[in-house]
Amino acid sequence: MMAPASPDAALIIARLESLASPDDAAGMARFGIRGSRVLGVPVKTLRAIARETGRNHAMAETLWASGIHEARILASIVAEPKWVDLAQMEQWVADLDSWDLCDQCCTNLWVRTPFARNQALVWSEREAEFVKRAGFVLTVQVAGKDKDAPAELLQSYLARAEQEAHDERNFVKKAVNWAIREIGQRSAELNAAAIAVAQRLQASDARTARWVGSDALRELTSAKVAQRVARRDR
Repeated sequence: MMAPASPDAALIIARLESLASPDDAAGMARFGIRGSRVLGVPVKTLRAIARETGRNHAMAETLWASGIHEARILASIVAEPKWVDLAQMEQWVADLDSWDLCDQCCTNLWVRTPFARNQALVWSEREAEFVKRAGFVLTVQVAGKDKDAPAELLQSYLARAEQEAHDERNFVKKAVNWAIREIGQRSAELNAAAIAVAQRLQASDARTARWVGSDALRELTSAKVAQRVARRDR
């Protein structure tokens, strides 16, 4: 099956370039968004453009190939999950150069593919910073959105998070922390398992692991999470 022909992606790229804001791009850099070509176009504008164009996988591929940060975020929104294969996922994940592009791809696109559950484990064991982050952000998305994901899979995600919680890189450790917290809100059983992981990490000799455990534990033992878990277990 072939994707339908692309609208004129060049016109969309020209539109994005016309909306460029160097001041906004500089502001994004202060928040760690430093892709190869950042224009400073806000995500809400990208979503408005996506509503105008609709989904089109061929257009998404052309937008991604441009190398422009905002064009790649737009690509993750307009790409069609049914035409995503593992080869394309591996190509795109290797191109990731910022945490927000990573998170947008996981949230907008990759979690909607049949490969999401396994790639969360595959990528979270890789060494490259944004590939590893993608593995844990995809873990978060599966835990939060895939209602049929079995408890055994989520337990394996917890084990991987505990294994990688020593990684001192900021964008990795925050994603590991996020994954533990999200899994722990899935059910009472998984909440108890996530708390146990957080407690072990809190007692670790490694500073990063202690931070991950302590921060996760605060949320996992909060009244808000207890109420959420109780609602989900009804």
